[in-house]
Amino acid sequence: MSRAGKTKVAIIGCGNRGADVYARHLAAQGAEITHLVETRPSRLLEVAARCGVDQQRQFSDWNAFFELGKVADAVVIATPDHQHLEPCLAALALGYQVLLEKPVCLSEAELETLLAAEAASSGQVTVCHVLRTTPFFQAVAEVVRSGRLGQLVGITLSENVAWWHYAHSFVRGNWRRSPPTAPFVLAKSVHDLDVLRWLAASAPVRVESQGGLHHFRPENRPVDAADRCVDCAVACPFDARQIYRSRPVDQWPVTVLTAGGLSLEEALESGPYGECVYLGLNTVADHQTVSVTFESGVTAQLTSSAFTHNNTRTLKLLGSHGELRGQMERGEVEVYDFVSGAVSLVRVDASGNHGGGDTGLVSAWLAFLRGEAGVPTPLAESLDSHRMAFWAERSRTGP
Repeated sequence: MSRAGKTKVAIIGCGNRGADVYARHLAAQGAEITHLVETRPSRLLEVAARCGVDQQRQFSDWNAFFELGKVADAVVIATPDHQHLEPCLAALALGYQVLLEKPVCLSEAELETLLAAEAASSGQVTVCHVLRTTPFFQAVAEVVRSGRLGQLVGITLSENVAWWHYAHSFVRGNWRRSPPTAPFVLAKSVHDLDVLRWLAASAPVRVESQGGLHHFRPENRPVDAADRCVDCAVACPFDARQIYRSRPVDQWPVTVLTAGGLSLEEALESGPYGECVYLGLNTVADHQTVSVTFESGVTAQLTSSAFTHNNTRTLKLLGSHGELRGQMERGEVEVYDFVSGAVSLVRVDASGNHGGGDTGLVSAWLAFLRGEAGVPTPLAESLDSHRMAFWAERSRTGP
C-alpha cells in the first residue's frame, strides 16, 4: 500500500455513486484516481476527462483491468447491483483494499463466499454504509454509548424516501425491477438496517416484514394519462417535468438523466425518466415495515415508504432512563432525561449527500488506507444488515 505520496485508487463502475460521489470525494481529499472501468464509452470518456485518467488506464471490462495485477492501493466497486460480487472477489484475490457499494450481493449464500474471500486475502472490504459517518447518527450513537438513556430497549426508525425520490429510483430508475436488481429493502434500506444493528450493538436473531407495491400499478393510472410526462395534461405529483426541471442541472438527480451527454429535455422525451409511473414496469415494494429482534433483547421497527413529503430519516430510541428523538434532515437530536426531567437538544450539520455521510465515509476509508485508523466497519458486522434484508424479504413474500 502506498504510504508516500497520494493513495492510488481505481474506480470500477463510473455511474453516479462511483464517479460523481466516491471519485469526486476521494480526489478532493487527496487520493489519486488512477484507473477507470466503465461499460458505456461516452460515460467513460466523460469521467476520464474529469479525473485526468489517460486512455491506457481506461477499461470497458473489469477483467481486463485485473489482468494488470495490483496496480493501485485500492478499488472502489460501484457497478450495478448484480455485478458487485464478482469484481470484489477478483480484487481480493489480488490483495486490494475494497470500498464496495451496497448491496454487496443478491443472495444470502454469497455473503459467506465474500467473507471467506476476505479471510483468504491481504485486503479488506469496507461496505458503503454511509449513515454511520453522518454527524447526525454519530451524535445519536454517542448518546447511546454515554448511558444517558440507561438500558436501550427499543428503536423506531423511519426512512422517508419522498414521493419524487421513489419515482426517480424505483419506478423509473435502475432499481425498479427485482431481479435483476436488489429488492427495495436491500437496495434502499440496508443503510437503515445497518444503523439498527450498530445502535443495538448485537447481531439480529429474528426478522419479520410486511409490505408490497401499493400504488405504482396500471390500475391506478389516471384517466387520459399519457405514456410520457411531456405529452400528458393530467395533474400528477409524479410529473417528471416538475421533478427534474425544478432542480439544479449540475446536481443529483438531474445528473443521472444527463450522464453520457443527453440534455435534460432529451432524457424526458426519450429515456425512462420521462415515463409515466403507472406503466407497470416496476416490481419492487413502495411501502414496507420490518421488525427485528437482536441478541441483546433490543427490538427495532423500520418503516420505509415512498409516500412521504420529506426525504429524511426520523427515529425514536426508548431507554430505561430516557428517550431520544431525532430528525436527520434538520440535524436535530432531542434527549429526554426521566430522572431529572431535563430536555436537551443537540443540532448537528446535516448538509451534504446522505447528511454528510458520503464525505465522512471516504474520509474514514482514506484514513484506514493511510494506516491512520482501523477499518471503518468490519465486513462481518456490515453483512448483518444484508442478512436482515434477506430475512425481511423472505418474510414479506412468503416461502
